[in-house]
Amino acid sequence: MIRFNVPPYTGGEMKNVQKAIENMHICGDGEFTRKCSEYLEETTGTAKCLLTTSCTHALEMAALLCDLKEGDEVILPSYTFVSTADAIVLRGAKAVFVDIRPDTMNIDETLIEGAITERTKAIFVVHYAGVACEMDTIMEIAERHHLKVIEDAAQAIMCTYKGKALGTIGDFGCYSFHETKNFSMGEGGALLIRDPKYIETAEILREKGTDRSKYFRGQVDKYRWMNFGSSYLPSDMNAAYLYTQLEMADQINDTRLARWKQYYELLSPLEEAGKIELPIIPEGCEHNGHMFYIKTKDLEERTRLIDFMKANDVLTVFHYVPLHSAPAGMKFGRFHGEDQYTTKESERLLRLPMFYQLKEDEVDYIAGKVKEFYGA
Repeated sequence: MIRFNVPPYTGGEMKNVQKAIENMHICGDGEFTRKCSEYLEETTGTAKCLLTTSCTHALEMAALLCDLKEGDEVILPSYTFVSTADAIVLRGAKAVFVDIRPDTMNIDETLIEGAITERTKAIFVVHYAGVACEMDTIMEIAERHHLKVIEDAAQAIMCTYKGKALGTIGDFGCYSFHETKNFSMGEGGALLIRDPKYIETAEILREKGTDRSKYFRGQVDKYRWMNFGSSYLPSDMNAAYLYTQLEMADQINDTRLARWKQYYELLSPLEEAGKIELPIIPEGCEHNGHMFYIKTKDLEERTRLIDFMKANDVLTVFHYVPLHSAPAGMKFGRFHGEDQYTTKESERLLRLPMFYQLKEDEVDYIAGKVKEFYGA
């Protein structure tokens, strides 16, 4: 059976985990947490990177730093993971969903301005499959209306928009290092901060509301409770696992992109025959091979294809049920405008296996079975 996902593993992770143990510092903000944060700051150009226990917590921190309150509204796509919306509704704000673009599955930037009201406080964008939203337009809208922009870049590490790293364009960016992502620490994430004025507040928030980070840097002689906060620090053992992969980031990225291109070349004849649709990468966007998906004719065909692939020892999955149609989405949010593409496109999209250890011959086999299903 070819699994849908295998967590990335390079072979050297346990050596660094062992070193973290020998350092006798296995809680947060140890040597490897610092190394991971410095790597991400250097490669993205962000002012500050704070490693977190998850991308979910990074999003929650971003919502707190935006000072979201009850009665505020936040614009976001309905086609996203629940964490994007959870960060909003936990603050008592209302999620205002808008439709997506069918080409990238990202928020339709042309619909954002029409959803803005006097209560709108922020825009949460999601870079689906590591392909950038139209950030120039979104940032221009946000600037005119004095709105914060949070990038849910959970799938978008090492991706760029017009040369800029995703996660660094908006006010805050959020990465995921879950086991399904390109680089993993099991559970984990990172918050990227563009404006240095938020760094101290974010550090206090992340350290249970204390200035403990300053204490460890020798800037104060004791740490105190300064504000509200929580514990968003991952274990340094998790960071040690992640850092091993960041040291090989280019190799991992290149391997995934090679498998992505292999899928694309093998399945292009099906697209040319009008049987399926393949991903679209707009000009100016560099992705990271995070996922490879196809679009079938409709939900019924997708269901049959999933069953066919499973019968041939290949696990494939679909992605999000649109949030606005879920019980919590109807309770905590509303859909602005017409759902022209969100539901329809979500019901057609099918993800094929994609992970670092995926072999060329496995991609050949998977693509061959997709072709067989369509009689090609």
